[in-house]
Amino acid sequence: MSEQSRRDLAQLLLPVIRWTPERGFSDARPLIDHALALGVGGFLLSGGEKDGVRALAKELQLKSKHPLLLAAELERGAGQQFAGATGLPPLSAITALGDIESLRRAARLTAREARTMGVNWNLAPVCDLDLLAENPFMGTRSFGSDARTVATLVQAWVEATQAEGVMACAKHFPGLGRALKDPHREAVSIDTPADQLKELDLHPFRAAVSGGVASVMTAHAAYPALDSSKAPATVSREILQWLLRQQLKFDNLLVGDLMTLPGVCEGREVADACVQALRAGCDVLLSPGDLDVTLGALERALDDGTLDADRVKQSVRRRLKWAQWVSPPNDWRRPSGADTAWGALLADKVLRFEHGVVPPMGGVTEVAIVDDDDDVEGRRADRTGIVEAMRVAGNDARIVSAPTAASSGPFVIALFADYLPNKGRTRLRDSTITAVRALVAQAAAMQREVVMVGLGDPRWVQQLQMEVPTIVAWSGDRVMQQAAGRGLLRKR
Repeated sequence: MSEQSRRDLAQLLLPVIRWTPERGFSDARPLIDHALALGVGGFLLSGGEKDGVRALAKELQLKSKHPLLLAAELERGAGQQFAGATGLPPLSAITALGDIESLRRAARLTAREARTMGVNWNLAPVCDLDLLAENPFMGTRSFGSDARTVATLVQAWVEATQAEGVMACAKHFPGLGRALKDPHREAVSIDTPADQLKELDLHPFRAAVSGGVASVMTAHAAYPALDSSKAPATVSREILQWLLRQQLKFDNLLVGDLMTLPGVCEGREVADACVQALRAGCDVLLSPGDLDVTLGALERALDDGTLDADRVKQSVRRRLKWAQWVSPPNDWRRPSGADTAWGALLADKVLRFEHGVVPPMGGVTEVAIVDDDDDVEGRRADRTGIVEAMRVAGNDARIVSAPTAASSGPFVIALFADYLPNKGRTRLRDSTITAVRALVAQAAAMQREVVMVGLGDPRWVQQLQMEVPTIVAWSGDRVMQQAAGRGLLRKR
């Protein structure tokens, strides 16, 4: 195999660089150096601090022999991944406002902050419809359940993002809204008839393509009605080549979601899944496993004809086209003070107040944390945002395990429960419900009112069926915790 062919294949791989609070990017250094030496086409950045990410992105581009795609999942603003950047409410919370301009502005702010850090590819928006409460991971990530409305919102998000010089990504084709299992945990099959999928689920993707979306991400799920072989869409030529490329006429970058997930590699090695994904029509692959092993498998596949040389070159050209499109000069608009101030206010604006008026807080506010998500792999455990926001506002807020005599004001129960990747559940644990009921009973015994705060999809706090004043805060992200804290103190 020629050295050029080897370099071409390496450009189709995008490994993950993970940041840790203890060691920053230090643990990723060997991977970074090796990946750059191989000539990968970019990286997926997971976590980090704003200034450190900016420095890393600059370093990666300078050391690479070709312009890189630097991707991050920023569905909820740049602050979703990067400390110091602006966190935003989930998509469904913003769309619940019924104001498409707020959605556009959220997309613009996210793109401006990302580009300032050197991140040139936002793996958003989610185009999957929110069709089933039994879907274990979708929830507030979706724009909603109505295909036509979602299509309009998707196109607005894509156009606003790309107007700022950042690539958008429509995901997860052909739609994961009907999944009853989590591809982060196991193989998934969506047995919906083809006419339903084409009429509803594909509608947002058509809108994204019409809006010129730079990239589409594949779904790690099988669709027997679209491909009788029952291969996951990521490795299905029928779905990627015939449906997406030919029928929907998409000719931009096609990216395979994390190739290490069970949804695509169950029953096959990661390297084999990568070969099959490129053969099916993917152009670049996220998290392709061991780089040397995967690159070796791709080389053998190219040598024996499993991978077509012209098909590989086409993917290389697509990747380079978009990497050049997002390359400097950096004359794009940077986020202004007005941008970030608006982003901070948006979290307060989306709060929903249910079951009556929240009573005035006491001078001391006791907050009990009930965490239904504490067993979810990869979750972020920061649960202090509510009390910190209240303290900034002058309230003596405290995290407690139960109501005490230190306060006679309302007792706040903060429920962290959401649809999350790797959670695998759509119902509260019995232990969670028992814990909440015990706290309510203790507060009642002390003649104290109770206020619930739901930090997640509204459907989770609704499972408690409690008729007490409730603040729906849409997610457990720090930005929404802080908004909830301010909401508790809001004058009514």
